[in-house]
Amino acid sequence: PRRLWRDGHRIDRHLGRPQQRRVVPMQRVSIGERPDWQQRAKELDFAFHSIDGEPYWDETAYYAFTLAEIERDLEEPSKALDDLCRLAVEQAVRDPRLMDRLGIPQHAHALIAKSWRRNDPSLYGRFDFCYDGHGPARLLEYNADTPTALYEAAVFQWHWLEEQRKAGRLPKSADQFNSIHERLVGRFAELAGQGLLHLTAVSRHIEDRGTTEYIAECARAGGFATQLIDIADIGLGTDGQLYDAENRRIERLFKLYPWEWLYAEEFSRGLASTATGFLEPPWKLVLSSKGLLPLLWELSPGHPNLLPAYFEDDPRTAELGDRYARKPLFSREGANVTLVEDGVTLASSGGCYGTEGFVRQALARLPCFEGNHAVIGSWIIAGQPAGIGLREDRSPVTRNSSRFLPHAIVG
Repeated sequence: PRRLWRDGHRIDRHLGRPQQRRVVPMQRVSIGERPDWQQRAKELDFAFHSIDGEPYWDETAYYAFTLAEIERDLEEPSKALDDLCRLAVEQAVRDPRLMDRLGIPQHAHALIAKSWRRNDPSLYGRFDFCYDGHGPARLLEYNADTPTALYEAAVFQWHWLEEQRKAGRLPKSADQFNSIHERLVGRFAELAGQGLLHLTAVSRHIEDRGTTEYIAECARAGGFATQLIDIADIGLGTDGQLYDAENRRIERLFKLYPWEWLYAEEFSRGLASTATGFLEPPWKLVLSSKGLLPLLWELSPGHPNLLPAYFEDDPRTAELGDRYARKPLFSREGANVTLVEDGVTLASSGGCYGTEGFVRQALARLPCFEGNHAVIGSWIIAGQPAGIGLREDRSPVTRNSSRFLPHAIVG
């Protein structure tokens, strides 16, 4: 397998820190591209750096942060919110009515509760924050089950940092909040044991396939034997267990396929009998519903990193006035989101989601840098903050086509 470990060790934010740095606020900084970056992408199997002929990876600029912004405004809140999310799961599994409210089908309740009570391990998740360097980061949503933009955050932006420092386009003291790769490998090492780890996705989707292949590489580095299979090749046996196309029982399964999609299929009624260990575990479905947003606000009203949020049929939505974001309980890639400001639709995206219901969240407009709306994805690995990645778009709604830009700590 290709070697993703860096030559030498990363410059950790606690090691080799200069005594003095020029302090600058979060900003978007133009920078020259590496002349060979596409060749580097090919060497590192980053096959989806462009999508449908349009750039997805964009290194014509980067986002610069101070160390204080990273530690105080992003890392610490990410840990606090992860802890709060676990309280939300505990509350939900105790109350079937709340599970219904979250849009979770009733035939999923028992497996979710069982998964939570036996403490099934989680691998990763990604908080999406609205943050501009002024005031606290505000949670927009939590991608708890099948977050993508992983490889580019964990690996390719780190190579960008190293090579731009070497080229003199970044100061030698420049750093990055990024231990994602090492933490993923470490997490797999904690989970590794006898047996085979199957990994599945919709293989025809290049981004999903590439992300799953990267996860498989981390799993192998952590001690697992792995087998990649397409989601269509998984079957439920007459014994209630999952099998692959070679009729091998699936003991452990990483799936880049949402729980809500699985539970929309008829065979899902048999999942309660399976002994398969899932990554992500069934209890993550609680956190995948955007009903999590009003649940978190109910648990901690006034929390500095949360926005007021309510289920759409809650009379308290009137408190949001005419500035809010309307989001389906379940949606992907910004689909079916409507942003309303001063009673006027600021932006709206199409899609096929919304049958389970909607939530309304107080509007927090993404910071706009030179016409680019930027969102920060903060990665959680095994319950710990591990790094960030940024995406930007001309639209205030982040979509599948939104570009990924690297970041650096320069102050």
